Order: sequence, then structure tokens, then C-alpha cells
Amino acid sequence: MQLPQALSKVRWPVHQPPPDTPLQSKLPVKLPHGLQRFLGELGPGLITGAADDDPSGISTYSVAGASYGYATLWTALLSFPLMAAVQLMCARLGMVTGCGLASVIRTHYPRWILWFACTLVVVANVFNIGADLGGMADAMQMVTGIRSYFWTPFLAVVITGLLFWTSYRRMAQIFKWLTLVLFAYVITAFLARPDWAAVARATFIPHMEWNKNYIAILVGILGTTISPYLFFWQAAQEVEEDRDHGKMTVAQRRGSTNKELRIARRDVITGMSLSNLIMYFLILTTAATLHANGTKNIETAKQAAEALRPLAGKGAYWLFTLGIIGTGMLAVPVLAGSSAYAIAEGSKWRSASLNLKPPLARKFYAVIAIAIFLGLTFNFAKLNAVKMLFWSAVLNGLLAPPLVIMVVLLTSDRRVMGNRVNSFGTRALGWMCALIMSVAALALLISLG
Repeated sequence: MQLPQALSKVRWPVHQPPPDTPLQSKLPVKLPHGLQRFLGELGPGLITGAADDDPSGISTYSVAGASYGYATLWTALLSFPLMAAVQLMCARLGMVTGCGLASVIRTHYPRWILWFACTLVVVANVFNIGADLGGMADAMQMVTGIRSYFWTPFLAVVITGLLFWTSYRRMAQIFKWLTLVLFAYVITAFLARPDWAAVARATFIPHMEWNKNYIAILVGILGTTISPYLFFWQAAQEVEEDRDHGKMTVAQRRGSTNKELRIARRDVITGMSLSNLIMYFLILTTAATLHANGTKNIETAKQAAEALRPLAGKGAYWLFTLGIIGTGMLAVPVLAGSSAYAIAEGSKWRSASLNLKPPLARKFYAVIAIAIFLGLTFNFAKLNAVKMLFWSAVLNGLLAPPLVIMVVLLTSDRRVMGNRVNSFGTRALGWMCALIMSVAALALLISLG
């Protein structure tokens, strides 16, 4: 297949071919003109969707499928319009204002609100980084037999080094194709021969159980699909796109054409569609294999993979391990980078970009290194990797509602967006997202009490 090669050549979040370089020369095969144009327009939205299926997401969906079978499949239909609306608002905010989310918050709200928002995202990110590093190290142990204890610091150093000595764009080009291995979950789901009648019922008829375990899984699914760090990342990457085109000042970046907004909309919807598709088939695969055969309590990442191997073959085993490693290499830089963008924009640092070399953005890269180091420390607290991955998703679900509310308010304010304020439908979906996540978080807190 040529698709992985083709995708590895197209423009990723902070880069696109110069205007005088035809896209055709970047593709290894001759594709229809419409498809070439579509692939060439994919950018921040696509990589945001891929980063959303990080090790925390893979673990959360696996726990959901193993614990409750098909019962949570309906959440894919619920989360898609909500996450697409929120990410689209963040993309349009960055494009129209020429600033990242934290910069806009700093301009229009009191400082305590700014640092409250930044603190929420940094706390969630650090825990998520620790969870992802732990999940990757556990996967490396399965592949090599070397204890995860040694892999965790090694992976942290490798990712930090790559961020310091090469651009994120280059990292994305190297590791992006690895995320395509997640599509094997789609194939595995069909090979597992699920009960398609039960799958259809679970997909379109919501199932609820009023107990703390089910509610925790629901909050975790919402938290790993609608994550605070993606809000800051999406807006910041739209700004990086403009910088990559020579628009170095806010005045130069401010404003977007109808065509640019349409392209961003397709990009975001494509990324979120792929993210939810993988989510759906991850739940379906683990439901049809693990849950159907009595494995309902996943305690370790190795247990999950080993349980999949006799039921779905060695391909499922490698799928689980390589998927965690590949998406972790993509997601950890996004988590650390979004923390650095949030603090840099809140503090008005002039040099804050993953495409700048560390000597030109020392404070920005210092935040990245500190975030990864703090995340690393969680892995020496003897926490179970899968449980830490799952509870990091739950933490995101608890912290996301206030940030969703802030995004909706900002993108509905004419003082911020001018004539580019949210449409009625987008605004309604934004408020619905905030309400659903708030109710789910409150229900979890009550159940835990």
C-alpha cells in the first residue's frame, strides 16, 4: 500500500510545502487531483486527532471494552460532534486572533483566570506524560524483555533529545505513520467475529449503569477524547502555521479568509473522525475478544496484550505494543509542548516555538524538559501503568469542563472574534459538551463520596 508513504509526505501541523513547490512533487504516487489537494490541506487538526489516541486513550478504550463489552460503543457517536466543535473553536480562535489560547485568555480575562486555566492544563499534562511514558515502557518490556523500569527514563531522554535537537515537524514525519498501525484494530474487530446485532444495538442505544466504575469509565472516555491539552495545542499550531508562512507579528496573523476557515474545518473534522473511528474499534475489539472470553479486569498492559494474542492472533499483540509506542512518541511532545505554549503565552514570552532551536527559546524548552521530568517521576511511585493511564483520562475529564466553557465564551465574543463568532450550532454543541462533561464529572465525584 502507498497510503502510509503518501501520508508521511503531506504537510503536517507546522509545515507545508512552499507556494512554488507543487504538492505533486511531494507525493510518491500519482493521485487524483482532488485527493492530492485534500491530503495537502490536512494539518493541525489531523495530528491533533492522532495525538488524541495516545497510550492513555488506548488503555481507556481497552478498559471500557474489557469491562463492559459493547455497552460503551455509543460514546463514540456522542463524543465526535462535541470534540469536533470544541477543536474547531480552538482552531478558529488561533486563526482569527493570531494568538494562542492562553494569549487570548490573558488579554480578555483577569490574571487569576489565566493562571487557573494554565495550571489545570499543566497538572493534567504532567500526569498524562507520566502515564504515557509508563505505558510506552511497559510496551517496550513486552517487546524486549527488559524491565520497564529502565525503559521509562530512556524514553524520556530520547523524546526530550528529539525535541531539543530536531523540529517537531520532523518528529511528526518520522512517527506519524506508526499511528496507522491502529487501523489494524478495525481489521482485528472483523476477524474477532463480534455479534453484529449486539454491536448495532450498543452503538445506537445508549446504555447507562449508575455505579462508580461505569461512571469513571464514561468520564475517562470523555476526558481522553476531549482533553484540555488539545485546546491549547490546536490554537498554538494554527499560529505556528502562520509563522511558517512568514507572518511573524500578531497584526500579520490576525484574520482569516472564508477559504482558510473552510480548510481548517475539513482538517479538524477529518482528524476528529479518525480519532473516533479508532476509539470505536478499540472498544469493539477488546469487547469481542477480552470481555467475550471472560477477561474483564485488565491489571497490566502485558496482561491485556497477552490476552489478545490467543484470541485475535499475534497481530493483535504487536498492534497493542507498537500502537502504544508509536502514539506515545507522538503524544508526549504534544503534551509537553502544549504546557510550554500555555505558560509562554501566559507570560508573554516572545520566543516560544517548537520550530526554534533551544538557544533561541531557552525558557520555552525549559518548561518542556521540566514537564517531561515531572511526568517521569510518577513512574517511580510503583503505580500500575494501565491504571495510571486510565486515571489520567479521568483527570482530564474532571478538568476539561471549565476550559470548554472558557473556549465557548471567547469564541462567541465579538470583541475577540469580530464577525467570526460561533454559529448557533457550534455554540450549542460547545455548551452541550460543557454540560455533559460537568454532569459526568459531578456524578463521579458523588459516587466516589
